[in-house]
Amino acid sequence: MTRLGHLSTEGARAERAEIDRLPTGELVRLMNEDDAVVPMAVSHAQHAIAAAVDAIVERLEAGGRLIYVGAGTAGRIGVLDASECGPTFNTDRVVGVIAGGQVAVSNASESAEDNREAGAMALAALGLGAADAVVGISASGRTPYVLGAVERARSTGALTVGVACNEGSELSASVEHPIDVVVGPEFIAGSTRLKAGTAQKLVLNMLSTLTMVRLGKTYGNLMVDVRVTNAKLRDRATRIVEQVAGADTHEAAAALAEAGDDAKVAVTMLRTATNADGARERLLAADGHLRRALGE
Repeated sequence: MTRLGHLSTEGARAERAEIDRLPTGELVRLMNEDDAVVPMAVSHAQHAIAAAVDAIVERLEAGGRLIYVGAGTAGRIGVLDASECGPTFNTDRVVGVIAGGQVAVSNASESAEDNREAGAMALAALGLGAADAVVGISASGRTPYVLGAVERARSTGALTVGVACNEGSELSASVEHPIDVVVGPEFIAGSTRLKAGTAQKLVLNMLSTLTMVRLGKTYGNLMVDVRVTNAKLRDRATRIVEQVAGADTHEAAAALAEAGDDAKVAVTMLRTATNADGARERLLAADGHLRRALGE
């Protein structure tokens, strides 16, 4: 039988032993107090996170993908972060892999995490290559599914990053870029969807967002690669064009329409007095970086 009581994320805190007797207001205060330690724990890992971002950027510049792998909560957080990169940054190169397959996103399939070979097979099915970057996510740092995936990634020459919430974990020892965010025992002992899950979400926010910033997917803090798929996003894209190009609403909307809803193209058209094709050529020559295309 596997024994995990030595892991900090599995610890049961004596001072929380009678929370079921407390009034709701006190429970809210205590849980919020617990959650407040997470950003500080992430801050202790900021140098490791920065190094991982730079390494991931190199792989994506070479045509690779950012692939998250996890089980349970960790897997769901990876799938969530990956799914949101498409509309935000207009990219399909961030992928989430979860033990048990996509059905496990909404229906718990926790037993799937014990299958080490399944993790390796899931990455093989993606056609994993040396240009890819694989981020294994595991609160315990010992999830077999994740370890199998990381092992396969290393065998193909892919970059490996690990996000764990225990020090000295097997995951951290198995990857090139370990990110340890030690949040301690949970409010409900062993429920790593709480502080550990929050820490994982914060780290993945940084990995994906900052990678996209480095790849030129933003102009300052504006999402100039946003996919215009609804009224809210059309308004946002129009306002971005107005702000960056110094145009009024009518000019921005007209340019966006001519650009096929591509805010970068619309801005480049207005700022360089070119048509849509000319703007696309400038952006292509600038590797998609709007500042470079504008000569900034």
